Amino acid sequence: MKRSFVSVLAVALVFVLAVPLFGQSYDPMKFKSSKPQAAWKIALVPKDATNAWFVRMESGVKRYAKDTGINVFQKGPPKTDAAMQAQVIEDLIAQGVDAICVVPVDPSALEPVLGKALSKGIVVIDHEGASQQNCLYDIEAFSNEGLGQALMQVLAKSMGEKGTYTTMVGNVTNASHNEWADAGVAYQKAKYPNMTLLAAEPRVEIMDNLDTAYQRAKELFKKYPDLKGIFGTSSLSTPGTARAIEELGLKGKAFVTSVGLPNENKPYLKSGTVQAVMLWDSAEAGYAMLATAVAVLKGEKIANGINLKGKGWESMTFAPESTKVLLGKSWISITKDNVDSFGF
Repeated sequence: MKRSFVSVLAVALVFVLAVPLFGQSYDPMKFKSSKPQAAWKIALVPKDATNAWFVRMESGVKRYAKDTGINVFQKGPPKTDAAMQAQVIEDLIAQGVDAICVVPVDPSALEPVLGKALSKGIVVIDHEGASQQNCLYDIEAFSNEGLGQALMQVLAKSMGEKGTYTTMVGNVTNASHNEWADAGVAYQKAKYPNMTLLAAEPRVEIMDNLDTAYQRAKELFKKYPDLKGIFGTSSLSTPGTARAIEELGLKGKAFVTSVGLPNENKPYLKSGTVQAVMLWDSAEAGYAMLATAVAVLKGEKIANGINLKGKGWESMTFAPESTKVLLGKSWISITKDNVDSFGF
């Protein structure tokens, strides 16, 4: 019995050690494919398959397939769930794909399965996952600090640079959402001394769900009468909060901004409930992720100035002290004046 237990334990340890969990160094040049391009299979795994943001991303995936003739496709979990996303990636590994592009729900939760993919020679490209260790490259539309500061500028202007606010993230495990919020708070403390972060609930989680954003915002405004602003990060923060603001009769008294889609926010921008939201086009992000994966499969060197062919992704540069995280310049401010020009 004891001998059997030791044997099982030894096998388990071999399996664990065989799958890199965190930060094994990989040379991207060694992932050059020996297969003909026509035989490549490249999958993009979003946080979920139904969110409008990722439906838009899939349009970029389809456009990349049409432009290049490469077999690229998008496959995501039915809802934003790290375990479900990991299972999708497991299935793709079993299918023998050549590259996986992923927008991680929780970077740390994906380290084991992405380590497994890399160990099998599968190219791994991240987006919105700058902290991800088991990937060859992470591509970002901009610096997280820069977006956080830009969002705070919008909220501060709406609030008259005074009053109490809180931050709202899609998931507390989402690396980029928390980095944007942290940068926004730091910028507020440096630039807007008459604004105050809500001490009782400084960070609110909405599980990337529109109804949850609405319910939580409604609860917050009722519970904290002095609350004047919500600094959002999920694309669902603004439409959910704006609905609560209008229902509670707080238009002009309470404010919100976040990243967001034009059509989802158009009614609130037109009515003046929302002054502006920020955006990078998720279709272009999907296109750029695939372009990065293809460059690696072709054995091309990824260097400063690389053109990933999406708007705002034409001249990427590595983040300071990084050889993995690439930054673009692709955020857009959406207001009542330009919201009709986007078409999505």
